[in-house]
Amino acid sequence: MDTKYKILYVDDEESNLLIFKDTFRRDFEIQLAISAYKALEILEQGLVDIVITDQRMPGMTGVELLKEINERFSEIPPNRLMISGYSEDSDIKEAFLKYKLYKFVPKPWDYKELKQIIINAVKLK
Repeated sequence: MDTKYKILYVDDEESNLLIFKDTFRRDFEIQLAISAYKALEILEQGLVDIVITDQRMPGMTGVELLKEINERFSEIPPNRLMISGYSEDSDIKEAFLKYKLYKFVPKPWDYKELKQIIINAVKLK
Protein backbone atom coordinates (compact mmCIF):
# COMPACT_ATOMS: atom_id res chain seq x y z
CA MET A 1 0.00 0.00 0.00
CA ASP A 2 1.55 3.29 -1.08
CA THR A 3 -0.73 5.66 0.78
CA LYS A 4 -2.10 4.70 4.14
CA TYR A 5 -5.88 4.81 4.28
CA LYS A 6 -7.29 7.13 6.95
CA ILE A 7 -9.50 5.31 9.42
CA LEU A 8 -11.70 6.84 12.09
CA TYR A 9 -12.36 4.21 14.77
CA VAL A 10 -15.11 4.98 17.28
CA ASP A 11 -15.61 3.03 20.51
CA ASP A 12 -16.54 4.11 24.02
CA GLU A 13 -14.11 1.62 25.59
CA GLU A 14 -10.58 2.98 25.67
CA SER A 15 -9.05 -0.51 25.75
CA ASN A 16 -10.74 -1.34 22.41
CA LEU A 17 -9.40 1.89 20.89
CA LEU A 18 -5.86 1.13 22.04
CA ILE A 19 -5.97 -2.48 20.85
CA PHE A 20 -7.27 -1.41 17.43
CA LYS A 21 -4.64 1.30 17.03
CA ASP A 22 -1.83 -0.97 18.20
CA THR A 23 -2.95 -3.73 15.84
CA PHE A 24 -3.40 -1.61 12.70
CA ARG A 25 -0.99 1.34 13.15
CA ARG A 26 1.45 -0.06 10.58
CA ASP A 27 -1.30 -0.66 8.03
CA PHE A 28 -3.42 2.49 8.27
CA GLU A 29 -3.45 6.08 9.50
CA ILE A 30 -5.76 5.86 12.51
CA GLN A 31 -7.75 8.47 14.35
CA LEU A 32 -9.59 7.45 17.50
CA ALA A 33 -12.80 8.76 19.03
CA ILE A 34 -14.05 7.73 22.48
CA SER A 35 -17.61 8.80 21.58
CA ALA A 36 -19.84 9.46 18.61
CA TYR A 37 -19.73 13.17 19.46
CA LYS A 38 -15.92 13.18 19.35
CA ALA A 39 -16.10 11.36 16.01
CA LEU A 40 -18.29 14.13 14.59
CA GLU A 41 -15.77 16.74 15.79
CA ILE A 42 -12.98 14.86 14.02
CA LEU A 43 -15.02 14.60 10.83
CA GLU A 44 -15.57 18.37 10.86
CA GLN A 45 -11.77 18.76 10.61
CA GLY A 46 -11.29 16.63 7.51
CA LEU A 47 -12.14 13.62 5.44
CA VAL A 48 -11.36 10.03 6.27
CA ASP A 49 -11.42 6.99 4.00
CA ILE A 50 -13.50 4.86 6.30
CA VAL A 51 -15.48 5.11 9.52
CA ILE A 52 -15.55 2.11 11.84
CA THR A 53 -17.86 2.33 14.83
CA ASP A 54 -19.05 0.31 17.76
CA GLN A 55 -22.85 0.00 18.10
CA ARG A 56 -23.55 0.24 21.81
CA MET A 57 -22.21 3.56 23.14
CA PRO A 58 -23.66 6.03 25.64
CA GLY A 59 -25.34 9.11 24.22
CA MET A 60 -25.43 8.02 20.59
CA THR A 61 -25.33 4.49 19.15
CA GLY A 62 -23.23 3.50 16.17
CA VAL A 63 -26.32 3.44 13.95
CA GLU A 64 -27.27 6.93 15.11
CA LEU A 65 -23.72 8.07 14.35
CA LEU A 66 -23.95 6.63 10.84
CA LYS A 67 -27.24 8.48 10.34
CA GLU A 68 -25.63 11.73 11.49
CA ILE A 69 -22.63 11.19 9.18
CA ASN A 70 -25.01 10.50 6.30
CA GLU A 71 -26.82 13.78 6.89
CA ARG A 72 -23.87 16.05 7.75
CA PHE A 73 -20.92 14.61 5.83
CA SER A 74 -22.29 13.18 2.59
CA GLU A 75 -18.88 13.71 0.95
CA ILE A 76 -17.40 10.94 3.09
CA PRO A 77 -17.19 7.82 0.96
CA PRO A 78 -19.82 5.20 1.75
CA ASN A 79 -17.29 2.99 3.49
CA ARG A 80 -18.65 2.35 6.92
CA LEU A 81 -18.10 -0.64 9.15
CA MET A 82 -19.56 -1.58 12.48
CA ILE A 83 -17.65 -3.71 14.97
CA SER A 84 -19.68 -4.77 17.96
CA GLY A 85 -20.37 -7.53 20.40
CA TYR A 86 -23.96 -6.32 20.50
CA SER A 87 -26.46 -5.98 17.70
CA GLU A 88 -30.14 -5.39 17.41
CA ASP A 89 -31.20 -6.78 14.06
CA SER A 90 -33.59 -3.95 13.22
CA ASP A 91 -30.97 -1.27 13.96
CA ILE A 92 -28.30 -2.99 11.91
CA LYS A 93 -30.70 -3.60 9.00
CA GLU A 94 -31.62 0.08 9.09
CA ALA A 95 -27.92 1.02 8.92
CA PHE A 96 -27.40 -1.18 5.85
CA LEU A 97 -30.50 0.18 4.11
CA LYS A 98 -30.27 3.87 4.96
CA TYR A 99 -26.82 4.83 6.26
CA LYS A 100 -24.34 3.12 3.95
CA LEU A 101 -23.14 0.43 6.35
CA TYR A 102 -20.85 -1.84 4.33
CA LYS A 103 -20.33 -4.67 6.80
CA PHE A 104 -21.08 -5.69 10.37
CA VAL A 105 -18.13 -7.38 12.07
CA PRO A 106 -18.81 -9.19 15.36
CA LYS A 107 -16.37 -8.91 18.26
CA PRO A 108 -13.89 -10.41 18.73
CA TRP A 109 -12.47 -9.70 15.28
CA ASP A 110 -9.62 -11.43 13.48
CA TYR A 111 -6.71 -9.21 12.32
CA LYS A 112 -6.26 -10.61 8.82
CA GLU A 113 -9.98 -10.82 8.14
CA LEU A 114 -10.69 -7.29 9.41
CA LYS A 115 -7.73 -5.82 7.52
CA GLN A 116 -9.06 -7.32 4.28
CA ILE A 117 -12.61 -6.08 4.99
CA ILE A 118 -11.24 -2.55 5.55
CA ILE A 119 -9.24 -2.63 2.31
CA ASN A 120 -12.24 -3.98 0.35
CA ALA A 121 -14.52 -1.32 1.82
CA VAL A 122 -12.16 1.53 0.97
CA LYS A 123 -11.76 0.30 -2.60
CA LEU A 124 -15.51 0.66 -3.15
CA LYS A 125 -15.16 4.43 -3.65
